[in-house]
Amino acid sequence: MDPNTGAFGENLRVWRRRRALSQLELAAAANISTRHLSFIETGRANPSREMVLRLTARLQVPLRERNVFLITAGYAPLYKESRLDDPAVAAAKSAVELILKGHEPFPALAIDRHWNLVAANSVLPHLLTSVDASLLQAPVNVLRLTLHPLGLAAKIINLAQWRAHLFERLNHQIAVTGDRTLLALLAELRNLPGPGREGDEPLQGEHLHIAVPLKLRSDSGVLSFISTTTIFGSPVDITLQELALETFFPLDEFTKEALQNREGLVL
Repeated sequence: MDPNTGAFGENLRVWRRRRALSQLELAAAANISTRHLSFIETGRANPSREMVLRLTARLQVPLRERNVFLITAGYAPLYKESRLDDPAVAAAKSAVELILKGHEPFPALAIDRHWNLVAANSVLPHLLTSVDASLLQAPVNVLRLTLHPLGLAAKIINLAQWRAHLFERLNHQIAVTGDRTLLALLAELRNLPGPGREGDEPLQGEHLHIAVPLKLRSDSGVLSFISTTTIFGSPVDITLQELALETFFPLDEFTKEALQNREGLVL
């Protein structure tokens, strides 16, 4: 959302519709009259700073966009965007490092809102040995690296399954945030060559009812993982709200032993 693209009320209406709420439903959630909300959306009433924060909270607007709402309403932005090396977020940075390091010998990484790599533990490079150097230039986009034919795509046995899983996550993120950069990324990824008809596993299997697995072909055999995503609870800093930690766990004994012994990690 760009402060030059329209007035506060127009942006509010866009986000209300994105959340599939009627004026009546949002007004009730924000404890105001439908008439007053209508006046705000049409520009006939100016919201107070408290009202801006209340409405954006009810709409679950990300902190970055809440700042834009404040600016378009004539108020100073409230939420800070810190660097991870900022002393103000030292505790959060330590938590990230602790999780990444503590997850070894299994791979783990941290990404920003656009799926760019922020940090990773020492295991991840072992899984990227076959990736073309062009995809490892900063900023490293994890989705591009995963689905590009010069990236991990050729090593993912269940590429159709994993690709569909990532697209589902990305589509959900776009629906929640309305982020144009993510929309462009999705279009780019859709244009990449998809999985071939041969050699790719069908969308079924013994673990599919638990979680979508990631299966990588290595020199020693198939490495199988399930993943979890961790985010900070109740952040008031933009950087922390947009940070996600992806941790991968072995799905079978072969993968567990290969990772523990650092064997079979050459893809």
